[in-house]
Amino acid sequence: MTTADFIALDEQWSTHNYHPLPVVIATAEGASVTDVEGKTYLDFLSGYSALNFGHRHPGLIAAAVEQFGRVTLTSRAFHHDQLGLFCRELAELTGTEMTLPMNSGAEAVESAVKIARKWAYQVKGVPDGTAEIVVAGSNFHGRTTTIVSFSTDETARADFGPFTPGFVTVKYGDAEALRDAITERTAAILLEPVQGEAGVIVPPAGYFAEARRLCDEHNVLLIADEIQSGLARTGTVLALDHEGVRADVYTLGKALGGGIMPVSAVVGGKDVLGVLRPGEHGSTFGGNPVACAIGRAVVGLLKTGEFQERSRELGAHLHARLGELVGNGLAEVRGRGLWAGIDIAPGGPTGREASTALAERGVLCKETHDHTLRIAPPLVITREELDRGIDAITEVVKTR
Repeated sequence: MTTADFIALDEQWSTHNYHPLPVVIATAEGASVTDVEGKTYLDFLSGYSALNFGHRHPGLIAAAVEQFGRVTLTSRAFHHDQLGLFCRELAELTGTEMTLPMNSGAEAVESAVKIARKWAYQVKGVPDGTAEIVVAGSNFHGRTTTIVSFSTDETARADFGPFTPGFVTVKYGDAEALRDAITERTAAILLEPVQGEAGVIVPPAGYFAEARRLCDEHNVLLIADEIQSGLARTGTVLALDHEGVRADVYTLGKALGGGIMPVSAVVGGKDVLGVLRPGEHGSTFGGNPVACAIGRAVVGLLKTGEFQERSRELGAHLHARLGELVGNGLAEVRGRGLWAGIDIAPGGPTGREASTALAERGVLCKETHDHTLRIAPPLVITREELDRGIDAITEVVKTR
């Protein structure tokens, strides 16, 4: 079968909720993928950070295969021998006290919303049914009905109402707006340390320190959505570490599953996550033995510090080279670690045109807005591979 054959199958039988590039991937390893025609590409997207450790990392695959040979699912009706170890090891890695394992990133955020509301009613004393959570405009936390209720992306919201109440939206990076939004009903502030879908937006210096101060002053939880930004993508275990700030609750996902299966988690203090009681929240597959085994292997990779260091070193090189293109094809470069959002200068290709041109040159990434590309190679990429990808970007943005 050809590329066209596979795409025709997708178009006929799968729901059209994505607009992928016309590339059909058949195999992958490390920082590269190969399509059904035998063409090899550099992966400059990493499954939106789900593939921080590259495709089929041997240590992660070995952990999964070993667990597949033992037990795959028990449901949480019973204990299994991987759950407690995973929860402890992830909590220790993130400097927290308790772990709630789930599956997708959206599930982790939904879980954090439920926890924050229950904490507000049981601990803070907010009147039942009135709790509010302050969120930022241009956020991306998932696509469930509750989460799109506080999205500012009309494509994500249109025709999906009625929407869930209880959210107050303010401008990202505006500490004064955060302050003005807090009332006696506020349960939490939910923020991304770096806004990925918005174009890898880094907040102003001091923004999170002020958010932390406001939360402490008003007895409000700070929830950091680290699903894309966490687990070494920005050069630290948690992107919030760059700000010298600790959240009360973190949501994790994507890279936690090693690019093998969906694994997510909410981590935080026992005084917060401890409000949940049996029967109040759960998931048949959340914290299953295979997920826990893979998650433990991911934690093991992060404990060495190797991937954080690779992100810092290669990220500095990435940003230095992309910075040279500002005024010469690019309007702006943003990001941290091995993660960048690049705005193509007026008169240049659209994001979609640039993504297509890069694919023709053997580099896969994807637009996030009309003239913005998100660059996020696997952290196992070599400097030579990184330069090859940047050379392609240079060629695409400078030749239009």
